[in-house]
Amino acid sequence: MKKNLNKKHTINKVFSYVSKYKPLIFLSVLFAAVSVALTLYIPILIGNSIDLIIDKNNVDFDSILKILINVGVMVGITSALQWLMNTINNFVTFRVVRDIRNEAFRKLQELPLSYIDSHQHGELVSRIIADADQFADGLLMGFTQFFTGIVTIFGTLAFMLSINVKITLLVVILTPISLFVAKFIAKSTYDYFKLQSEIRGEQTAFVDEMIGNQKVVQAFSYENESLSRFDEINEKLTKASIKAVFFSSLTNPVTRFINSLIYAAVGLTGAISVINGVITIGGLTCFLSYANQYTKPFNEISGVITELQNALACAARVFELIEEPPQTPDEANAVVLSDVKGNVSLENVCFSYTPEKNLIQNFNLNVKHGQRVAIVGPTGCGKTTMINLLMRFYDVNSGKICVESCDIKNISRNSLRSNYGMVLQDTWLKNGTIRENIIIGKPDATDDEVITAAKSTYAHSFIKNLPEGYDTVVSDSNSGLSQGQKQLLCITRVMLSIPPMLILDEATSSIDTRTELIIQKSFAKMMKGRTSFIVAHRLSTIREADVILVMKDGNVIEQGNHKELLNKNGFYADLYNSQFSI
Repeated sequence: MKKNLNKKHTINKVFSYVSKYKPLIFLSVLFAAVSVALTLYIPILIGNSIDLIIDKNNVDFDSILKILINVGVMVGITSALQWLMNTINNFVTFRVVRDIRNEAFRKLQELPLSYIDSHQHGELVSRIIADADQFADGLLMGFTQFFTGIVTIFGTLAFMLSINVKITLLVVILTPISLFVAKFIAKSTYDYFKLQSEIRGEQTAFVDEMIGNQKVVQAFSYENESLSRFDEINEKLTKASIKAVFFSSLTNPVTRFINSLIYAAVGLTGAISVINGVITIGGLTCFLSYANQYTKPFNEISGVITELQNALACAARVFELIEEPPQTPDEANAVVLSDVKGNVSLENVCFSYTPEKNLIQNFNLNVKHGQRVAIVGPTGCGKTTMINLLMRFYDVNSGKICVESCDIKNISRNSLRSNYGMVLQDTWLKNGTIRENIIIGKPDATDDEVITAAKSTYAHSFIKNLPEGYDTVVSDSNSGLSQGQKQLLCITRVMLSIPPMLILDEATSSIDTRTELIIQKSFAKMMKGRTSFIVAHRLSTIREADVILVMKDGNVIEQGNHKELLNKNGFYADLYNSQFSI
């Protein structure tokens, strides 16, 4: 029952997108109706021309010629209408898929970071790209064949009734058998196509993971294991695809067989009617043509139905993404920060990624304007989690975080984050020029401001040696830059905007020691008078911090400056001295 409701919901969602293009769909249906009417009128003309061939020496060539000219004109008009109909169908289909993709990508920007972190990125890409493409194929087939098929069925039915009612009733009674067979087969195809899409997403995610980490794969000789895993997923996909295609491919030959039997029954009945003088030979020819055209749409529609199972299964996966609950929206009267000094406080903050595993508990901190706060501790103690909470990438489970005495839940996210400058251990460059990457945080920056910021981070020297200088196009995956150079650009990005608060999460991890000493001087200038949160594993980089928070198991176990903590000879002293142990 749940699957049927899900399928019904998917169909309703599809119609909600398609309904935006009602005028074009009406035109498509109109062109389909006219082209089908003309197509169905042609057999009548052909039948009339056959009846004009009375005997070997008694043929009305003049009348036949006129009929053939009319047939030619109708064929030309029908071709033009079908071209227009197909153009409209293509336009509507790809606009609908464009709208769905836009909404899916827009939803990615609104989803909480917890959702992105808990789903494979390749699987999400597969939904927006591959599944949307599969849906487009099915929708286009539906537009192209479904409308025409329905109109053809009703049109041929009307023409056949005008020729002979009894034979028409025979066709009408027998033909639906093929639809019942198609419906029976279609029940199995939806589940298999859904499974096929899910496994395809898993495969895309695995390939994306292996490509992104190919150095690690090769460094640890993991190639054979990765091939085995890929073969395993590929085998699952093969089995699901074979089952889906097997059931969907049964529809057409089975319905064609049934329709051929119907055609034979009509031919036999019609021949008897000709012998009895009920209809003419031309009338029988016309009727057989209609019988064939009447059953043909049932074949096409049954094929469309099975293809639509695949399309709906793919659409369901895209709609699942679109309908994921977004991050908690900003309040209607959310505060927009202004004149921020950099006073930050955390009061009884508790947070965990999963309910069964506690991480940060009853955390309290009061940071004054201009203080440099370093956060240190062993891996997994909650250092980076603190940064996620400060930036409101995640919301606290209880307690509150305040900026300028205002709970950040009452502050708009854009306002909060624009007052932080953030340099992470993981660098990211978008596909664009060096200049475009630097001005992300300050789009209206002048060239002089960009160059000044680059000089202050010592990035200007390597940028000017690039082929196009600041206009050199780079990307995150294929930039020709070293990891250290990428990190310098990320630091320059923050240096350009100089917000009142800074977050440096292992910001110099990919830079050599000599360059790091130079960057530390730049950081010292940048941090002067600004509240700064510094996460570092190399404790030598945070000796000048005003306050060092030593975290363990989500709690601050020691607090003070470098000298005070060393004199305590506690956990921090052990961490610091372990750097120099042999």
